[in-house]
This record gives sequence, C-alpha cells and structure tokens, in this order.
Amino acid sequence: MEDNVITNRLMEITSRATKYCALVEHASDYLPKEFVEDMLDILPRIYLDFSDAELDFGENEEYFSSYVGEDYYDAVRRKMETLLGEYDVYLETFEEDMKYSDTPVAASISESLADIFQPLYNFISIVRETDGDSIRGAYTECRENFVSYWAQTLCNVMRALNNLRYNAEWPMPEE
Repeated sequence: MEDNVITNRLMEITSRATKYCALVEHASDYLPKEFVEDMLDILPRIYLDFSDAELDFGENEEYFSSYVGEDYYDAVRRKMETLLGEYDVYLETFEEDMKYSDTPVAASISESLADIFQPLYNFISIVRETDGDSIRGAYTECRENFVSYWAQTLCNVMRALNNLRYNAEWPMPEE
C-alpha cells in the first residue's frame, strides 16, 4: 500500500476513534435507544479498522503513556451505566471464568465500552499530542491491544447491544 494511502487510512481511523470517544464521553446527552444504535453503527467499523492486515506495521518500538486514569475511566463508565440502567448487564459466554462456573457470568455493557474507550482514547491523544507524527506507532500499540484483549470485548458487547436494539422496551422520552 502506498504511503499516502496508508496515511489517509490512518486519518480515517483516527477520525472514527475520535467519534467513538466523543460518543462515550457524551453518553448522558443521548437517549438509550439512540446511544445503542450509534454504538452498533460505529463498533463494526472500528473492528474492521484494527483488524486490517494491510496496516500491520510490525511490533511497536515506541512507549506511550496512558491518558486515561482510573477516575476518568470510572466517570465515562458511570455515565453509560446510568444511561442504560437495568439494561447494562448481560450474560457473558466467552468469559474465561465461565468454564469453571456452574452459574452464568454477568458482564457490563458500560464496562465493556469503557474498556474499548481506554485504548482508543490513548490512540487519539497520542496522535493529537504529536501532531500526527506518531500515528503509526500509536496505531500499532492500539492494534496490539486490540488483538490481545479488546477485540473479543468489542464482539461480545456488540452481541449485547444488538439484543437491546431489537428486544429492549425503552421508556418513551419525556416531552
């Protein structure tokens, strides 16, 4: 792939990651149904962005610090948890502990989305802070984390969000 095509592709990915982070950060501004629909629109695209084999630049040789502290993580998670209310919990079938359990393992949509938020927020923050000079390294780090843990989280939470989209009985918004 040509260098300018790669750069354009990485800029599109950065834009999509920024949109996802804004959606998470402003979750309280949405109605639950709108939030779920917007998540189901963007999550598959993010999955494709970070599973693209043509953008595998090898191992990351740069070290980047995290931009998401525990307090910020909890704040965005709580916004989504409050928004989704009783619909925040779902049964997780791919949880490692599931094979040792006689009872179902519950997971949280808000926690799963916050787990995806953290590496994406770090990615866009690195790109922003370095004026795009570290976009390949930031992408590579985010992609390594994607492969290691948040790809499965993304797939699992999409299943739960899909269930909400078609089966939840959302309260009508107040006028």
